[in-house]
Amino acid sequence: TDVPEGPAMEAGMESGDVIVSFDGADVEDTRGLVRRVGNTEVGKAVRVVVFRDGKTETLKITLGRREEAQATPASIDRDDTGEIEPQEVLGVTVAGLTEELREQLGLPNGFDGLAVTDVAEDSEAYEKGIRAGDVITEAGQQKIVSPADLDGRIAEAREAGRKSILLLVRRNGEPRFVALPLG
Repeated sequence: TDVPEGPAMEAGMESGDVIVSFDGADVEDTRGLVRRVGNTEVGKAVRVVVFRDGKTETLKITLGRREEAQATPASIDRDDTGEIEPQEVLGVTVAGLTEELREQLGLPNGFDGLAVTDVAEDSEAYEKGIRAGDVITEAGQQKIVSPADLDGRIAEAREAGRKSILLLVRRNGEPRFVALPLG
């Protein structure tokens, strides 16, 4: 997806860039990157190495406040097996349900939704009780089966001028609605 307005865009980050290093430390996964960014002081200039068009480029980014940057969905990454990798949206890391995830969560075959694999402890989602192991089955009162579906519902809600999105979250089969601010 597009790079939101803010420090990353101003530094020249482009849609499709893969961040491989942040402030001198290798980036292993999205969760690690989010943690590193969150632990870095606002206003600090950091070097970010990105992989773009077959080569690496170094960008210098001055970090801004999180609430000043518009939270936008990350692009969908596929690992070497073609599986959709987990991605972080609104403080929640989600992954499409695979047979293995359904089995781990005790869900029937064919059950659709997104498995919550992690929740940032400083996020609204965490404050509202969303936890790893929950399954999000609807966003904006529409079924979702992939991170791209969730991204689409969030984009639609923003375009409609909404301040939050309503999620249907299931834990141990029990449904509940959670409204998450779009930031």
